Amino acid sequence: MATDSGRRKIRGIQIIHEDPDVIVIEKSAGVLTCATRRGGEYTVEDALGDYLRKGQARSRKRAYLVHRLDRETSGVMMVAKSEPVQEYFRDNWNTLTEKTYLALVEGRLPEKCGVFESLLWEDPATLKVHSTKDPRRGKAARTEYRVVFEGDGFSLAEVVLKSGRKNQIRVHFAESGHPVVGDAKYGKSKTGQLCLHAWKLAFIHPHSGKRLAFETGLPKFAQRLLPAAGDPRGQTRSADGHDAAADVADFQQRRPCAQPRAESGDQHRPPASGIGQRQRRRT
Repeated sequence: MATDSGRRKIRGIQIIHEDPDVIVIEKSAGVLTCATRRGGEYTVEDALGDYLRKGQARSRKRAYLVHRLDRETSGVMMVAKSEPVQEYFRDNWNTLTEKTYLALVEGRLPEKCGVFESLLWEDPATLKVHSTKDPRRGKAARTEYRVVFEGDGFSLAEVVLKSGRKNQIRVHFAESGHPVVGDAKYGKSKTGQLCLHAWKLAFIHPHSGKRLAFETGLPKFAQRLLPAAGDPRGQTRSADGHDAAADVADFQQRRPCAQPRAESGDQHRPPASGIGQRQRRRT
């Protein structure tokens, strides 16, 4: 995993990597990625913009968003430091990145390794996202998952996004009858923390062409379930029925269904629309 040697902290944000092109952070739950219609709220976009300007009011430096995490979702995300880098990622997001989440969902999923695939559409009246069969409205979304552990009335799933639609994981699990624990928008919960965490992020760097991979620690809701964090003979057991204590050492190395993964040493050629020869537009 590639990281800087020192981690810098801003309110609700921990910077885990920075280079001339990108900043990789771990966002706390409760922090907005960008401003809402109401405005005036603390956001990742504004906080990192202030960080980059370093108090210089005349500086034109800013943070350029390439993807978002919901306010209630914690975990790793990446921000561009220039418009060309932002365009590089936005134009090729699904091919340049790998995104892995941890989700605690209600009930036990009948398939321990599976895929949700649908067209997602946001209702402008309610601002809620739904699956639709209308290709004129919906955008393709694919969510792959693997159940890691099961408990009394819940399942811990490792989830890989093959697209980046709004509320995608939450909608797909809710529509399957297994909403994310703590999801007041799509589930039955009215209080409590949303148990969804962006755990891993890997991407092809816009200039070097190298694959960089980042991973946070396990979120608290996962720590409480894994035997290594508590009683190894507790009520949590692996989804396949094996002794959970024996599975924990293998947890970090296991991957969700059908997840392609390049070796950390691999190098990749940026796409033709990359920015290797383009100048940064802002200083």
